[in-house]
Amino acid sequence: MTDAIKSHDLAHVFNELTPEKVIHSVESAGHEPTGRVAILNSYENRVYRIELENGDSLVGKYYRPGRWSNETILEEHAFLKELAAEEIPTAVPLTLQNGSTIDEINGIRFSLFPRVIGRSPQEMDDEALKRTGRLIARIHNVGERQKALHRLELTPATYGKKNLEYLLENNHIPVEAAKHYELTVLGLLERIDAMFTHAPLQRIHGDCHFGNLIETRDGFSFLDFDDMVMGPVVQDIWMLVPSIDAHGMKQREVLLEAYREFRAFDDFQLRLIEPLRALRFIHYSTWIARRFDDPTFQRMFSYFGTLQYWQNEINDLREQIARIDNFYY
Repeated sequence: MTDAIKSHDLAHVFNELTPEKVIHSVESAGHEPTGRVAILNSYENRVYRIELENGDSLVGKYYRPGRWSNETILEEHAFLKELAAEEIPTAVPLTLQNGSTIDEINGIRFSLFPRVIGRSPQEMDDEALKRTGRLIARIHNVGERQKALHRLELTPATYGKKNLEYLLENNHIPVEAAKHYELTVLGLLERIDAMFTHAPLQRIHGDCHFGNLIETRDGFSFLDFDDMVMGPVVQDIWMLVPSIDAHGMKQREVLLEAYREFRAFDDFQLRLIEPLRALRFIHYSTWIARRFDDPTFQRMFSYFGTLQYWQNEINDLREQIARIDNFYY
């Protein structure tokens, strides 16, 4: 399958993924579905809960065409297997009939996972923060053992400069805001480039927020490593405790205290939190822009591309620059 499917063909490709084809893909992987399929929330991919005749359920993940290569997906799967080998709870992809954890249907790559039953925590007390800190430290210990050669590196160049170039070259920013946005991003990158030269990159979750954390009968488990990157470990930490007020900083201290029970943490990385937050703003806008030919994105992000949207982005980035200039942690 080509990795160069045009974005305007994407909706057609995914719309062709009917429940019948999902059921057929599960059958082709050696399982016996009942025919009951439920759609789960996901913007990026198509994800389904599939009921089996034996009473179990699987989760089928059908990857957005043109985004990842086989090698990129397999690096995610290899990481999950390494975590499971260390008894770190997560959902490990099943081996399919073709001997791999990836197969294709109608040109769409898919994988099957065991269903993990639990709930996402809405808020965290100190004990929950400690448990989470220990768990993410163990994940990072495994993540540093080897590199992901086909995964994106989270740096000012990739999340900042390249994303800015894409937005400008494809005219996603109204002319009234384009120059202001460009100068704001360049000013940000000028401030933070040097900070990242001292930050080692390793395999991390990459999208480590409460929505990807689930509490089961056996404790916490992280799900959806689809955005796994080579990045600084503090990316996973600030996303779990993103607040910048006194309560948020106290939560971060509690989490890091438990984190250090299993892994050293360089306090220098705390200086990267606001730069990483700013880079996420840029990356998030570019993510929407790259998907905006998809009708689903047009419905969910109808405000995207308006002058007001980009003015808000400029203001948010300027606030981040002020926080970086006045770092006080």
